[in-house]
Amino acid sequence: MTAADQILVVDDDTEIRALLKEYLSRQGYRVSAVADGPSMEQAMEDARFDLVVLDVMLPGEDGVSLCRKLRSRSTIPIIMLTARGGAADRIAGLETGADDYLPKPFDPHELLARINSVLRRARSLPQDLWPEDVLAFRFGGWQLRTATRQLQNSEGTIVPLSGAEYRLLCIFLRYPNTVLSRERLMELLRGRESNIPFDRSMDVQVSRLRQRLRDDGHTSSIIRAVRGEGYVFALPVQVEK
Repeated sequence: MTAADQILVVDDDTEIRALLKEYLSRQGYRVSAVADGPSMEQAMEDARFDLVVLDVMLPGEDGVSLCRKLRSRSTIPIIMLTARGGAADRIAGLETGADDYLPKPFDPHELLARINSVLRRARSLPQDLWPEDVLAFRFGGWQLRTATRQLQNSEGTIVPLSGAEYRLLCIFLRYPNTVLSRERLMELLRGRESNIPFDRSMDVQVSRLRQRLRDDGHTSSIIRAVRGEGYVFALPVQVEK
């Protein structure tokens, strides 16, 4: 954590907002807290935040919709909070682009640990993985812009990516037509961080990325499985500088 780390809490529960603002501030973070989507948008216009803690059940536009919109234009880390802690709800939250998902009621200490982990994870991609002058990568009608981390399909639609999905796609684009073992993919995903909690297998993470790319795993033309070895990104990759 650095002195610049600033967190935005979005929750309509007054007590939770006050609790998190006080607790996280004591941990050295700068914290702002708002109650709904319009207030979140205004806060993000007024200041730069390093992470958003976003409740799912909000008045008006819900947290899932807000997460999807936020992810379409920003790579800011997002941790979602919800009173519904089932696996389906958690997966839905992650698929909208959230980096982590915590059911209510929660222990503030656990939220702090997840915030620290997500921030480390967001900064863990090796600095020399991408040349600084690369603006975008193009493949099979798709485009990934590195400045905004936005993935765009051939119709011009922005496809939201979670932090893990973005990093995984970056790795494949960095090593096209190269077979990467599951162990090597995990190593590259972790970067310098050695204790990132991955609760899903590499195969599941690749499957989710394929879904983003509309790449059917049975007749995959983009990310192909190599039996007994790993995966290979099978399309030519063009670099825009």
